[in-house]
Amino acid sequence: MASPNGRIAGILFLVASAQFMLGLVVAEASYSGYSVADNYISDLGVGPSSLVFNSSAFLFGVLSFIGAYFLPRTADFMHLTVLLILMAIGAMGVGIFTSAFTTIHGVVSLMAFGFGGLSAIASFKVSKLPLSAISVTLGVMTLGALALFAGGLVTTGSLTNSEPPVSEFFLGIGPGGMERMIVYPALIWLILFSGHLITSSEKQENPELGAPIKKVGKCG
Repeated sequence: MASPNGRIAGILFLVASAQFMLGLVVAEASYSGYSVADNYISDLGVGPSSLVFNSSAFLFGVLSFIGAYFLPRTADFMHLTVLLILMAIGAMGVGIFTSAFTTIHGVVSLMAFGFGGLSAIASFKVSKLPLSAISVTLGVMTLGALALFAGGLVTTGSLTNSEPPVSEFFLGIGPGGMERMIVYPALIWLILFSGHLITSSEKQENPELGAPIKKVGKCG
C-alpha cells in the first residue's frame, strides 16, 4: 500500500518521464541530419540540440531522485528506492558529462540504463498483477537490449572510436535504435508505475473509491 507521499512520488516520476520523452523528440527534430538508427542518443548532447537534451536528461534525474525520496519507507520499497536513486544519479550524470567525456559518460549512461531496468523488475514486489508482470517484462526488455547494445559495441571495437558501428547485435535497427529499445521500456514502466502510486494513494486517503458498488434490490 502506498503512503500519501506516494502521490507526490508518482507525480514527480510522471513529469520526469513525460518531459524527457518530449525533450528527446524536440532534440531529434532540431538536429539536422540526425539518424535515429545510426546516431547514438548521446550525440544529441553535443550537437545543436545539446541544450534541450542535456537539460531534459538532468531534469529527469533530479525529479526521479526527489520522487524516490517520497516513496514509502517500508521494507518492500527499500531496494526499489535505492535502485531508482542510482538510476537518477546516472541520468543527472548524462546531462552533465556529455559523450565528450568518454569514460565518465559511459559509466553514468550504464547506471541510468541498467538501474532503470532493474528498478522495473524490482517494482514487482510493490505492485499487483497485471502491473507486476508488465513491469518485469519491460525491465527484462531494457536489460536484454542493453546486453545486445554492449555486445555490439564490444564486438565492433566501438568502445574506442566514435564511428557508428554495424553489428548483428543491433538486430537491423542500428545502435541508436537499440539504445531506444533500452530507454523506452524503462520510461514506459516509470509512467505506469507513477499511475499506480497516484491511484493507490488516492484509494488510501479515500477508501470509498475502492469500495465495491452496492447493488440496489428491486422493489415490489
